[in-house]
This record gives sequence, structure tokens and C-alpha cells, in this order.
Amino acid sequence: MNWKPFIRENGLHLSWAIALVATLGSLYFSEVLMYAPCKLCWYQRILMYPLVLLLGIAAVRKEQRFYWYVLPLSIWGGGISLYHYLMQKTGLFAEGAKACGIVPCDVDYINWFGFVTIPFLAWVAFVLITVIQLLMLAASRK
Repeated sequence: MNWKPFIRENGLHLSWAIALVATLGSLYFSEVLMYAPCKLCWYQRILMYPLVLLLGIAAVRKEQRFYWYVLPLSIWGGGISLYHYLMQKTGLFAEGAKACGIVPCDVDYINWFGFVTIPFLAWVAFVLITVIQLLMLAASRK
């Protein structure tokens, strides 16, 4: 199977679906379960929420070269998510967690299977979007 036509046809839709699920998940955690987001969670939201709108418009318009606009947001968001996750799960950045605001950044609202936290879920979403967009970049090259 040749992956290039598949990724060209479906990459934007897949990325949009991932961004939508991540956005709805973060809204569920904060608005339904009443988990107060910390400062780093807000930064991740600032980078994820526009992706829903941007990728949705790009998918409808079939913009093949939209990865240049998505990649900076997804790479930056993935970096913040990874930093946040390392702050929660390791002692590397423990001092920064206390200066995060009213809600400390090392609070684990969820801890599924001992490693899945909210920043981990955000990191997975950003990484998946980044990989799909990089595959779209590769598929557009001759």
C-alpha cells in the first residue's frame, strides 16, 4: 500500500479529529469534573484549541500545504506537555511546579496505569498531530 495518497487525502481530517478529541477532553476535565487547570495546562490549551479551528478549515478547503501553520503549534505544545509531564513524574523540574500559580503543576488529577496523566494525554495528541503533519510534508515532496 502506498501511504502518500492516503496521508494526502486523510491527514488533515485525522489531525483535526485528534485536536477535537483533545479539546473536548480538556473541557470535560475542567468543566464537568471541575479539575482546575494549572498555568502549563492553560499554555497547552492555548496551543491546542486553535488547531481544531485551523485544521477544520484546512480539511474543508483541502489545503495540502497547511503543515507550515500547524507544525509550530504542535511542536511547541508537545514540548510544553513533555516538560509538564516530566515535572509531574520525575524530580527534574520539581522546583518549577510550586511557582506555577494557584494550582501547582505537579498535581495528578488522573493517574491511569501509573503513567497516564493529563499532560501525557496532551503530549500524545501533540505528537500524533506533529507526526501526521510531517508525513504530509514528506508526501508533498517529490
